[in-house]
Amino acid sequence: MGLNHINLVVKEVDQAVSLFANHLGFNLITNRNSKMAVLESSHQFVLVIRGQELNRKDEIPEYPENFHIGFYQENEDAVRQIYQKLKKVEGLKLESEPKKIRNTFGFYFWFEQLMIEISVNPFKEMKIV
Repeated sequence: MGLNHINLVVKEVDQAVSLFANHLGFNLITNRNSKMAVLESSHQFVLVIRGQELNRKDEIPEYPENFHIGFYQENEDAVRQIYQKLKKVEGLKLESEPKKIRNTFGFYFWFEQLMIEISVNPFKEMKIV
């Protein structure tokens, strides 16, 4: 069974589309009046960005504590390159520079209330028994 897609609720759909398309390598499939957008990664993963107004609520969506999405990179240099690009994006909150976290190398940042992790895949070399 494969994961079909994930739906994330945000306040600013166009800003989320810009982040994922311009800085995280997603391709925009459709943007429906800045209320909902569908993007696809190079690994055929579909990301749906839905504006909070479609939920008929005024407040910014809150995700549970420690909820986050993560994107694996090939190596530490790729993590550093993304970090350098994201440092220039207005409105993002970067927690710290890339560093050793758990059994990998990476960093976290926030878009609105959504925590996002960029790291090297710690399971790449691991064999499942």
